[in-house]
Amino acid sequence: MAVIIPDFVFFRKNENQIMHRNIESIITPSIDLVKEVGQFIKAEAKQFDRSMIEFKGLNDLVSYVDKEAEKQLVKGLKKLLPGSGFITEEGTVQQSEEEYIWIIDPLDGTTNFAHGIPVYSISVALQFRSKLIFGVVYEVNKDECFWSSGDGAYCNSSPIYVSDQPELSGSIIATGFPYHNFENLDGYMNILIDLMQHSHGIRRFGSAAVDLAYVACGRFEAFFEYNLNPWDVAAGAYIVENAGGKVTDFSGGNDFIHGRHIVAANNTHGALLQIIQNNWI
Repeated sequence: MAVIIPDFVFFRKNENQIMHRNIESIITPSIDLVKEVGQFIKAEAKQFDRSMIEFKGLNDLVSYVDKEAEKQLVKGLKKLLPGSGFITEEGTVQQSEEEYIWIIDPLDGTTNFAHGIPVYSISVALQFRSKLIFGVVYEVNKDECFWSSGDGAYCNSSPIYVSDQPELSGSIIATGFPYHNFENLDGYMNILIDLMQHSHGIRRFGSAAVDLAYVACGRFEAFFEYNLNPWDVAAGAYIVENAGGKVTDFSGGNDFIHGRHIVAANNTHGALLQIIQNNWI
């Protein structure tokens, strides 16, 4: 059985596996669009007035830059893939029942952006019938575009792979600090205490999408965090998997996109997951 739209063809190999071909027809224009919006964000950063920040909730920032970037992404992606749905952070459009769904974070790391800290990104993923098939994370300030369409993973045009560091003791672990939901803070702090004694170091950059991209290219061995949303992790998780890494939720299952917590790592995944499960409350 085939589902066909112009230049974008999927076929079912069996009931459990969706294969795709000719996805190349939207890869380049999607990446070009993300980079173009990234340049808008970079230009706005030079003149951004922090007084224009709005708060969606406790420590949950949004700006006109987030909103405008999202509008540009949605407009461009609609043209590339007519009839597709969207899950977006800022609510520009919410259509999530279609077979093809874009999952968008227009500015992952808004707090960094607002404070002039140059670590923030755009995250865009595409699902077909709940299966991720494409992901791109654009780190704006370093002009690094991490992406995958299922056949390997890349930074710009170069193939990337997760780190070959086999031991947690030699690993750099990335995480994100809770900033509005502190119900599981004791368990999280216990995980940090354990990892401080059993890893090479812990880092908190402030953009989950960047953290995942850095796991994919081997700069970090692993990343974990809780209280996340689909737009924070969808693209980055897909890129990690296609760079040779493993991604799960805290229980070791596959509900890491909508399940609110994620563990992404190279071969240290099992050891990290055990520490998390030993301490998580």
